[in-house]
Amino acid sequence: MTSKQFASRFESNPAARTAEQRDAILADPGFGNHFTDHMFLAEWTPSTGWDNARVVPYGPLLLDPATAVLHYAQEIFEGLKAYVHADGSIWLFRPEVNAARMQRSAHRLALPELPVDWFLGSVRALVEADRDWAPAGEEKSLYLRPFMFASEVFLGVRPSQHVTYSVIASPAGAYFAGGVQAVSIWLSTDYSRAGAGGTGAAKCGGNYAASLLPQQEAAQHGCAQVAFLDSTEHAWVEELGGMNLYFVHSDGSIVTPQLSGSILEGVTRDSIMTIARDLGHEVVERRVGIDEWRSGTADGTITEVFACGTAAVVTPVRSLKWDGGEAVSGDGEAGKVTTEIRAALIDIQYGRAADPHGWMTQIVPG
Repeated sequence: MTSKQFASRFESNPAARTAEQRDAILADPGFGNHFTDHMFLAEWTPSTGWDNARVVPYGPLLLDPATAVLHYAQEIFEGLKAYVHADGSIWLFRPEVNAARMQRSAHRLALPELPVDWFLGSVRALVEADRDWAPAGEEKSLYLRPFMFASEVFLGVRPSQHVTYSVIASPAGAYFAGGVQAVSIWLSTDYSRAGAGGTGAAKCGGNYAASLLPQQEAAQHGCAQVAFLDSTEHAWVEELGGMNLYFVHSDGSIVTPQLSGSILEGVTRDSIMTIARDLGHEVVERRVGIDEWRSGTADGTITEVFACGTAAVVTPVRSLKWDGGEAVSGDGEAGKVTTEIRAALIDIQYGRAADPHGWMTQIVPG
């Protein structure tokens, strides 16, 4: 069934927060703690395709105990941000790439693919409705969470015949409130995030659920994140629980683990490859061995390590820790290349620098 051209209706929230209540939240929003007054909803069935697009008051979803997603985890999501520029306009960063990744995730999870115009239209409709919730200021943003789940009431192991799509929004403060800080990473040797032929390249909740136990282990060792190796040889670096990795070498080249089918194709990861090349660095995608990480930081071949993702953008990695050892990157602080790449990317997102690749999309005028 071909879905209709995107068009949505709007239902105002009679219980919307007052300007004073909203301003109090925006003064210190944190991350993922508060949500705007509205949300977007739509449904899919084989006979109607995508239908019933609407922006409605934010509130609980009513789910039957037999709703398929609660039993078989057939769901996917995306994450992107809306940025307020100096003139008050609101912009998205490469939203069409998020839309394409959501389609790939949907295919892997046997969910219906959401047309790109529906993805972009749903995000635009919600941001327009809640534009006053988009915080302005250094590294503040409106975080957007599109997600899709199997909403059929049926206890059978097959693709759901009823699917719900939604977008919610949450004002977000600067990830590093006190300035960018290097973090330590714990090496997981007992657990894998995903396996060959699995769902590692899809953005689905099961991948993140699989990372939570080793993430607890990391915290017990004083680390902020956990690094996963491949599930076959346990020798090749893949990614963190929710971030991709980069290694800066002493010759100026930058290496990132090549996509293997079990690594998420990060939007930030892809953007950094372009920015690094713009800055004159050779960027190489290849397999990176865990022994190379350890020895490279020890002998100075690897001078900086950083992780990247939508929430933190770029996070310097101070060290890799494991049971009985630690490999410190450079001097343990945010390196020059890491800092330069992070600044270049953020300046584009917030409209402080030219956008030579046409990555920014305006959704609300100033």
